[in-house]
Amino acid sequence: MGEGKKLIGKVTHYFGKISVAGIELSDTVKVGETISIEGTTTGFEQEIDSMQIDNKPVEEAGPGDLIGIKVKDRVRVGDNVYLVS
Repeated sequence: MGEGKKLIGKVTHYFGKISVAGIELSDTVKVGETISIEGTTTGFEQEIDSMQIDNKPVEEAGPGDLIGIKVKDRVRVGDNVYLVS
């Protein structure tokens, strides 16, 4: 399998009513990239359509940033977030 995955962050919040995950980044991520969110009972990939920092839209975020993204499925605090290449 040629698919590479790189750990880029961890889920720190999940807002169920609006299906938004709060993710603390340890690496850089951009809108349009595909991420995989994985945990004990979590496992799905999705493209990042948009992300926000402090409720402001951003195209790119990096280490130490806390981003919010819409997720298509439930995530849990502590889930790992990978960049899929």
